[in-house]
Amino acid sequence: MHSFETECVVLGLISHLRFSHFKLDPPSTQLFLNCLVMMILVGFAIATTVGSSRDAVAGEKNPFSPKAFLIRYWDKKITNKLPKPSFLLSKASPLTATQSAAFTKLAASNALSTHLPEFCSTAHLLCFPELGASLEKHNNGVNFTTYGDKNFTNYGTGGGPAGIESFKNYSKNDFDIIQDDFRRYSRGSTGHKDNFITYGPNGSIAEQSFRTYGAGATGGGGNFKQYTESVNLGEVGFTSYSDDAKRRSQSFTKYSEFTNSADQSFTSYGKNGDKDSSDFTKYETSSNDVSTNFTNYGESANGEIDKFTNYGVGMNVPTHIFKNYGDGGNASTDSFANYKPGSNFGVESFQSYAKNSDAAKADFTTYGKGINLGADEFIGYGKGGKGQKVGFKEYFSVNVSNTLVFKEYAKDGVSFAEYSNQSSVLDASMASKSASGSLVNKWVEPGKFFRESMLKEGIVMPMPDIRDKMRERSFLPRSILTKLPFSTLKISELKQIFKVADNSSMDKILISSLKECERAPSRGETKRCVGSIEDMIDFATSVLGCDVTVRTTENVNGSKKNVMVGSIKRINGGKVTQSVSCHQSLFPYLLYYCHSVPKVRVYEADLLDADTKVKINHGVAICHLDTSAWSATHGAFLALGSGPGRIEVCHWIFQNDMTWTIAD
Repeated sequence: MHSFETECVVLGLISHLRFSHFKLDPPSTQLFLNCLVMMILVGFAIATTVGSSRDAVAGEKNPFSPKAFLIRYWDKKITNKLPKPSFLLSKASPLTATQSAAFTKLAASNALSTHLPEFCSTAHLLCFPELGASLEKHNNGVNFTTYGDKNFTNYGTGGGPAGIESFKNYSKNDFDIIQDDFRRYSRGSTGHKDNFITYGPNGSIAEQSFRTYGAGATGGGGNFKQYTESVNLGEVGFTSYSDDAKRRSQSFTKYSEFTNSADQSFTSYGKNGDKDSSDFTKYETSSNDVSTNFTNYGESANGEIDKFTNYGVGMNVPTHIFKNYGDGGNASTDSFANYKPGSNFGVESFQSYAKNSDAAKADFTTYGKGINLGADEFIGYGKGGKGQKVGFKEYFSVNVSNTLVFKEYAKDGVSFAEYSNQSSVLDASMASKSASGSLVNKWVEPGKFFRESMLKEGIVMPMPDIRDKMRERSFLPRSILTKLPFSTLKISELKQIFKVADNSSMDKILISSLKECERAPSRGETKRCVGSIEDMIDFATSVLGCDVTVRTTENVNGSKKNVMVGSIKRINGGKVTQSVSCHQSLFPYLLYYCHSVPKVRVYEADLLDADTKVKINHGVAICHLDTSAWSATHGAFLALGSGPGRIEVCHWIFQNDMTWTIAD
């Protein structure tokens, strides 16, 4: 029993005794009644969280449960008698009538945060766990296969000579939350051979930091293979890799490949090292909409041999800041092989390479050999160096914004084999034609967009990965939703309720989703964000009328494979119509961005296995006939060619997204 409930019981019993054996005490009696109500509403509601499945079933049948209320509301607002879609009803709040009443009362009194774990688990929400620090220390010769779900303080710190450390998997998840802090790995060790294979892959949301790896180590070597691969929406930081190390050989193979919409930082690699050998193979490859800051690589090192092979290869719309590669080094040998080849648009700043070094040998092979560099700045190449030999093999700029800047580089000891500044204004169709198919596939998955002519029986086409990679959540009952703040102006109140730290991943998620909901509608668009199915029904019927239905693709079968189009149904006879499409937004509770989409045609199609011709899915596709308001950089034009207003663009409705239309 919770402490406030215990207090209520004690006070209530005292009041009851006073009432029974002494004179009537109205204030005490009222206190007893208030506490009794609170016990019934909150205490029993929380107890049912871990109740039996029989209780849960009984709760669903209760006519006062949120789901029962929703069904009555549906019948009241939607006039047709079509079956209610199970895919949408399954997202309704799982709260029982008692639980809903209890949490509604807590929300009304701004007390939900006092029972946040119970609220999140019972209402099926997305809330970050509160992880405590681990005080475990593992000094020498330790093998870990899998480790996660809490912070890690010391691993191999100060270990003796010739230690062998192996860490295979840290926070390995699939489409889930990763929230970890790894403090010290092999710090101050001597002769250690360290192997770190995987750190935090496949996270729906990642909030991770790796503080120090091999700091102050002498001799030995380290191999770090994968750091946060295939993460969606993250706040990821790596502070220090082998800083102040001596005569150590280390490699970093992959840092954050195939990442979407993340903020990344790598602060220091081999800083103040003495005769180390460092190799960084891949940093941010094939990622989308990533903001990253790489600060120091081999700064103030002595006799270093540093190699950086691939940075930002095949990325889409990145924001990169790279500061200090080999600054102030003494007799170091540095090489940088590929910087952002085959990437699309973005903002680039490279702010120092072998600057103020002494007798350095530096070589830069290829910078920006891609399709569209966007805004690009390279400052300080070998400037202030003494007795150096610096070579630059290829520097490319194919630049839509004509903002190329290359300045403050050394006049002596620097050679360029090729410097290509091909600034020109490229439209989307030219950009698409100039890109190879493999590069387009990195930015826009095959089959994500297609032409209406592809929707014909017997056509074989690639199906993109339509799986929903967001954490599964439920809607809130409207009774609770209306009592929660939903505005950037009230972000502090919202963060207090869900215990969200400033500048955390969840903080940025909340702000991003709220801003998108508050954004002014595009030309011809009507929009609304909804956190309950009742709100979604209200919006859909306000746009389309009361005779409506909602559709989505049946399952995820065929994802990332070729499929054959089977029998086709043209919704509303294939006439140009209007729909309301709803797309998930990331938020603690299930939130959808719904907007009216004019001038579309909607299709349903059986999807068959391309080899066996057996039906594996039933897809819903929407074709946008008017694309004139779309951006010229939209992925559809990159994949299909042409530009805004010139072609129609079709796409499948992905898992857990949906489109409302007038009923057939």
